[in-house]
Amino acid sequence: MTSPDPQTSPRRAARAEAERRATAAISLPPAAAASLPSSRSASTAASPSPVAGPPTASPRDATAVTRRQLRAASPSVVPRRRRLSVVAAVVAVAAAGGIAIGAASANGGGDAVDLALDQAPAAVMNTVPSEGLPVPSVQAVPATASPCDDPAFTDALAAGDDGGAIAAAGGGESFRRAVATGLAPCVSLSDPTREWAVVNKQRPYDPIDWRPGDLVAPAGMRALEDTAMRTAAAEALTALASAARDAGAGEIAYLSAFRSYTTQQSTYAARVSVGGVAQADLESARPGFSEHQSGLAVDIVPCSGSCGTLDDVAGSPQGAWVREHAWEYGYITRYVEGRTDVTGYEPEAWHLRYIGPELAAAYHDGGYTTLEEFFGLPAAPSY
Repeated sequence: MTSPDPQTSPRRAARAEAERRATAAISLPPAAAASLPSSRSASTAASPSPVAGPPTASPRDATAVTRRQLRAASPSVVPRRRRLSVVAAVVAVAAAGGIAIGAASANGGGDAVDLALDQAPAAVMNTVPSEGLPVPSVQAVPATASPCDDPAFTDALAAGDDGGAIAAAGGGESFRRAVATGLAPCVSLSDPTREWAVVNKQRPYDPIDWRPGDLVAPAGMRALEDTAMRTAAAEALTALASAARDAGAGEIAYLSAFRSYTTQQSTYAARVSVGGVAQADLESARPGFSEHQSGLAVDIVPCSGSCGTLDDVAGSPQGAWVREHAWEYGYITRYVEGRTDVTGYEPEAWHLRYIGPELAAAYHDGGYTTLEEFFGLPAAPSY
């Protein structure tokens, strides 16, 4: 079977005819039109006489001749398909530069399109300021300094001077923020010798039976038990009780302060025997987990002639005064109403914890209610 001639196949002939018609539809400038042969001559050239001329040319050849004639007659005239591609490119450039060249393409003239192409890049470039595009200014942000890099701070730590270390860090709030954000890795919240030590159900002493060495009895106060406190805490408690008395709030005595690991074993066991483990854990710390073992915690009671009980503190004038002013003497109420979910203990209005005046001021001013939140530690409601 003979293969069809690709030059004369119906599909190619149809495409050639479409190209011919599209080319014939181009409006030529007068000069270009005059230079082209007449339609009669073109027809004769495309279809020579069967007697004297060569075989009849295919529509493809006729189209090719016509396109060559167009290019020769007017270099500015382009085939329709190419012209449409150029117009599309011009429109894209014009859109980017904010230039409307719709009128140029609507005219259908190659010269108009060429003019648009010549002008479009310049118009786009004109949108750039004469001084050039702005260059972003990137400034280096200095790293936040750690107090651990300050010799004054580390020297105070080494000397056991908690107040001096806090002052070197910039005060109570600056110290707290540095510790809570991890900016002060040289500060340990687990060191029981420090006023800022945090002891809770997830943070026992190390060693478990640690005992402070500077225990003294608070001066000028009634003691209901033979107990003592660390020196700084004892002196602050004496000042607090004196100020409350002078303010007319009444006498404050203390019931229990330092309790050793061994003493706490007995205390906790007594609670368990009365109410069971679950209830005991809400009221008393297990041995090795009690703030009383630090020598920085104390249970107070109100007195008016005779002294009341721990449960009397919350509703007494002494208790009200302590809630308002204890921070001024370096103390906080450690276990307050509504924070059992964090501390694991029921409210104890009588349980005061010494953290020093600078940190107590930051605690008060920041509206904190637990040491865990103050130092950015997780809650510790259970063991």
